[in-house]
Amino acid sequence: MATPTRSWLLLALTLMASVLSAAEERRPNILFCIADDWGWPHAGAYGSEFVETPTFDRIAREGVLFTNAFTSNPKCAPCRASITTGRNSWQLEEGVSHWNRWPEQFITYPDLLAEAGYHVGLTGKGWGPGAFQDSREHNPAGPLYDKFKTDPPGKSMSTQDYARNFIENFLPQREEGQPFCFWLGAKEPHRAYEEGNGLRRGKSLDTVDVPGFYPDNEIIRGDMLDYAIEVEWYDSHVGRAIEHLREIGELDNTIIVMTSDHGMPFPRVKGQIYEMGFHLPLAVRWGDHAPAGRVVTDFINVSDFAPTFLDVAGITPHAQFTGKSFADVLRSPDEGRVDASRDVMLTGKERHDVGRPHNWGYPSRAIRTDDFLYVYNFHSERWPAGNPETGYRNVDASPTKTHLLERNDHYTADSFGKRPTRQLFAINEDPDCVNNLADSDDHTAVMAHLHTQLMAMLKAEGDPRLNGRADFFETIEYLGRQTYTWDVFMKDEGPEKN
Repeated sequence: MATPTRSWLLLALTLMASVLSAAEERRPNILFCIADDWGWPHAGAYGSEFVETPTFDRIAREGVLFTNAFTSNPKCAPCRASITTGRNSWQLEEGVSHWNRWPEQFITYPDLLAEAGYHVGLTGKGWGPGAFQDSREHNPAGPLYDKFKTDPPGKSMSTQDYARNFIENFLPQREEGQPFCFWLGAKEPHRAYEEGNGLRRGKSLDTVDVPGFYPDNEIIRGDMLDYAIEVEWYDSHVGRAIEHLREIGELDNTIIVMTSDHGMPFPRVKGQIYEMGFHLPLAVRWGDHAPAGRVVTDFINVSDFAPTFLDVAGITPHAQFTGKSFADVLRSPDEGRVDASRDVMLTGKERHDVGRPHNWGYPSRAIRTDDFLYVYNFHSERWPAGNPETGYRNVDASPTKTHLLERNDHYTADSFGKRPTRQLFAINEDPDCVNNLADSDDHTAVMAHLHTQLMAMLKAEGDPRLNGRADFFETIEYLGRQTYTWDVFMKDEGPEKN
C-alpha cells in the first residue's frame, strides 16, 4: 500500500508528465509578414548597404536565411493567390491575373487553419487587388484587423499601424491557449513615394547599389533611397510584433516568416520575368525547431508556404496544393542545399495591368536553375510593359520611369522595348539579366534542355497554355481602373495624342 507521501509524489509526477506532454503537443503560432514590392537582395543580411533591415537580419540570425526564394508570378494578386492556395499561378484559373475576381473553387490555408481551431486574422494588404466579396465573407488572407492608425515617415505611406493592430486588436480576441495565424501585410514599399524622402532622412546616394540595367545617376539613386525608407518602415513593424511576442512568452512557439510578393516597383523589375522581378527576400524563425544562423540555398516557391503552415500545425495538406512543405528544411541542422530535389523553379505571367489591343496580356513562362534562367515569351510581337501609346501601363509611374523614357537610349529599350521569344541568362555571372545567351552557339544544348524541361513541367501542372486552353487567359475580366483599358483609351485619348 502506498504511503500518503508516495501517493502525492506519484500524482505530482503524473501531472508534470501531462503538462510536458501538452507543451510538446502545443501547436505553433504562425506570423506571416509580407511587404508589397520589396525586392531581393535589399536587406542587410544579403549585404545591402542602402536598405537597413535590423528585424529581417535578426530573423536570419536567429533562424534561417534563404537565398533562393521565388514567386511564381511577379505581381501582387497572382503571387498572393499562390501563397494562400499553395498553387502556381497558371493553376489558378482567373487567379493568374491582376485585378481579377477571386477563383472561388480554391480554398486557402487561413480557411483550413480556422477550421482547425486557429485564431486567424489580417492587417494591411492581404490578397489583392481584386474582388472576393461575391464568394467570400473575408479576404482570402483572413478577417481584417485595421483599427489603429499611425503617422508614417512619408506622405504617401499607409497610415495603418500594422504592429499595433496585431498586438492590441488581433491578439486580445483569441481564446486562452488558442494558436493564432496572422498575416501582417504592409502596403510598403508600393508606390507612390515622397520624392527626396530618403535624402531628407539622412541617407546617402553613395550607398545605393544600382542594377546594371540602369544608368548610374542621382535620379535613380535618389528614387531607390525613397524606396529604402518604405522597406525600413515595414521592417520596424515586424520588429515591434516580434518584441511583443517575446514579452508575452510566445516568441519561440511562433513560426515567423518575413518576405515579399515580388521585386521593387521599378522598370524592368516589378511584373517582369527577370531575376530581380521574381527573386524574393526570405527569412524564417521558429525557436528551437529551426536551428539558428543557417544560410540555405534550397529553392523555395511561394506556393510552398501553405503546405508548410499546415504541416507545422499538424494538419494534412489539402489535395489542391501543388507546393511542397519545407518544414523538414527548417528543422534540419544543415546549411547549403538541404533537400537535393529543391534545385529548380518555374515562374511566369499572363496579363497584369492592361494597355494593349483587346486588353491582351504578355504571356511568358520561365525556368530557373542554379546556373541559368530560361525565359520563353509566347507573343514576342507584343510590348512586355504595355503599348507605348498607353504609357507602358505595366510599369508604375516614378522618377526612374520618367528618366528612362526621356533618355530614349539602350537603357530605355531594355526596360520598355520588345523582347525575343527566347532569353537565356547565366544567372551567377549575370544576375541583372543583361546578356542574353539565346543566340550563343555555346549554349544551344543548354537552352534546348531547359526548354524541354520547362514545357514538360508546365504540361504536367496542367498549364492551360500547354493544354489547348491558351485562349482562356484572354477572357479573364479586368476589374481595375477602366481608364486603363485599351478600348477606352482608343475612344477617349486615341493614338493621335501620343
